[in-house]
Amino acid sequence: MEKRVLFSSAWLPWLLLAPQLLVIGVFFFWPAGQAMLQSFQLQDAFGMSTEWVGLENFKALFSGSAYLDSFRITAFFSVMVAALGIGVSLLLAVFADRVVRAAMVYKTFLIVPYAVAPAVAGVLWLFMFSPTLGVVSFALARLGLDWNYMLDSNDAMALIIMAAVWNQISYNFLFFLAGLQSIPKSLIEAAAIDGAGPWLRFWSIQFPLLSPTTFFLLVINVVHAFFNTFGIVDATTQGGPGQDTMILVYKVYTDGFKNGDLGGSAAQSVVLMAVVIVLTVIQFRYVEKKVQY
Repeated sequence: MEKRVLFSSAWLPWLLLAPQLLVIGVFFFWPAGQAMLQSFQLQDAFGMSTEWVGLENFKALFSGSAYLDSFRITAFFSVMVAALGIGVSLLLAVFADRVVRAAMVYKTFLIVPYAVAPAVAGVLWLFMFSPTLGVVSFALARLGLDWNYMLDSNDAMALIIMAAVWNQISYNFLFFLAGLQSIPKSLIEAAAIDGAGPWLRFWSIQFPLLSPTTFFLLVINVVHAFFNTFGIVDATTQGGPGQDTMILVYKVYTDGFKNGDLGGSAAQSVVLMAVVIVLTVIQFRYVEKKVQY
């Protein structure tokens, strides 16, 4: 039989939802509405004078090559962060699930990076790969490899990708480990009795059963790459060298707060929000069909 919860008053459900609706309205819908309004306006650096310009801010964005280059950089960055973050964390979760001795110690160390703020994570990796002070840069120099993220675009991109992946690994690891531990051991044991090796057991049993978790983490990691990596970029490369690590979310900040183009920055934020919404819809519309619940 279908069970339904009946409230004594028709206003009680809305009253219970009111705090969450208030938070969403104040911190999401109100800023989003303000950004959409400002994207059709031209403002001075102090926001004192405003002129309605319609779609001119959007036309200016796509008429130059700098914004389109930022799209390309963000696409590559987000793909690498999502793919490496999910792949490495899944590998670590598989290994941690098989550890018998001191398992809690390994799991605790793998969870620690999640407590580190993105800006702090960027500073940590900045010190490790600093051309003059970094221990990793020193080791690479001893091997004959010249590392300088301030001059080499590839080194700079690799630095922010590694920092972003490291900062997100713990989150992915927790979900993958919980998913692996929820798989009935009888399925694994039955496959082992039938002669399936560890690799075959993983791809034929464990990984398909982890597809809901993988899909969820795919969405989360894409959003993480688009938005939560601002602190990492700001603490490490600041979009450089040149604009070779200028991802979209950092370009919004640079054009709006450093260059004083408030209308153009608002237009960029609207485009960024639309891109993330479209990507999320595509993932739920097409990628979710591959998920086995």
